[in-house]
Amino acid sequence: MHKIICVAALTAMVFGTTGAGYAMDCVTGGKQQVSRAQYRILIRQCRYADTKTARRECRAKVHRTYTIGAANPNLDCRTYSSVTVCGKLKLSPRQKACVRESVRSGLTFRRSEVECYAFYGKGRN
Repeated sequence: MHKIICVAALTAMVFGTTGAGYAMDCVTGGKQQVSRAQYRILIRQCRYADTKTARRECRAKVHRTYTIGAANPNLDCRTYSSVTVCGKLKLSPRQKACVRESVRSGLTFRRSEVECYAFYGKGRN
């Protein structure tokens, strides 16, 4: 059985505070807790990785890094053009070039990152 430790709860125990204002960095066995829906997004976004190997590595990293539990309000999720992704994206060189060009053309970095990740992902090579 894994022990769940949350920074806010630990801080409250040590300092006698409510833990309010502290980031809820929950981990289980070294993994970050995320909701089932967040976990599903993380796994599904791997389909946009640029190669078969990159897609396999992406899924393996999700399995190593996250576990299903409580929703993680600190997980950086965003949706653009009906594509939802969470966390830091590992972009291929072509995807990075697309982001640079899109930003130069006036799109925000965050939107460019999501759209280029999806556009230059699997099946779009």
